[in-house]
Amino acid sequence: MASRLLAATDEDRQTLATLLDNIGYEIMPFKSAKDKVLAEVPTSVPLTITATGGKGLEPTLDAAVFLRGRGYSVAPHVPARLVRDVEELDALVSRLEAAEIDRIFIIAGDAEEAAGEFRDARSLLAALTDRGHHFTDVGIGGYPEGHASFPDEAIRQALRDKAPYATRILTQICFDPQTFLEWGAQIKREGVALPIYAGMPGPVSRQKLLRVSAGLGLGQSANFLKKQQNMFWRFFSPSGYKPTQLIKGLVQGLPASNAAIKGFHIFTFNDLAQTEVWRRELLEQAHG
Repeated sequence: MASRLLAATDEDRQTLATLLDNIGYEIMPFKSAKDKVLAEVPTSVPLTITATGGKGLEPTLDAAVFLRGRGYSVAPHVPARLVRDVEELDALVSRLEAAEIDRIFIIAGDAEEAAGEFRDARSLLAALTDRGHHFTDVGIGGYPEGHASFPDEAIRQALRDKAPYATRILTQICFDPQTFLEWGAQIKREGVALPIYAGMPGPVSRQKLLRVSAGLGLGQSANFLKKQQNMFWRFFSPSGYKPTQLIKGLVQGLPASNAAIKGFHIFTFNDLAQTEVWRRELLEQAHG
């Protein structure tokens, strides 16, 4: 059971309830992912579906169309560096529109070489706007702890450049509530007032993470593990990891913060059954 002390007051419970109303799961489009989602995740939980340079966009788009057809709200990751040109972008958007997928998450992507004219998220977002689109939800990435490959100011400037095209920010994994709160307040001071969805691992076992980080993973989740494993393992007990303490810190800190954190973006590593049990435990606390 999640900690009973997570939401100790009426204000805590209200804050937690609001955040849980805006929770979403990130999944990786392995062959087993579709069946696992259908079996273990209610259609009320929005999904984002990762992409990677190694596998290309097709597994992501295929899973998104399939799950949308089964009643899920889905946002495929579209890494700009995997899209060749405006013609491919047009075909991609048309495919998503035909499938009634009105959410999208645009990142630069981890491909070393861009497939064509789009080298960063902003250039793809601008082309999407020039084309015209049907999306009601356009997500962009945020980096509360910075990015290993870029100076902090460059990352903040990139966020300011992307923000006018977007409707929300999904952050990379962060373990510290104070970092989330300080970063959220800082970007707001710099003119970025988009709602933030705090990225964190869901409850996951050591064994699961070892399998994913052995090279089976896709997208941001696996990328994070490969690059920051040593730091990540420090947060683990022998039985695994739960983000309960992180959420407790956010619940207690948000009412006094200017950070526009509105919900949670849960990196599930496709451990969907355990993630869903955990989410329901939190809901019991919020409404208990």
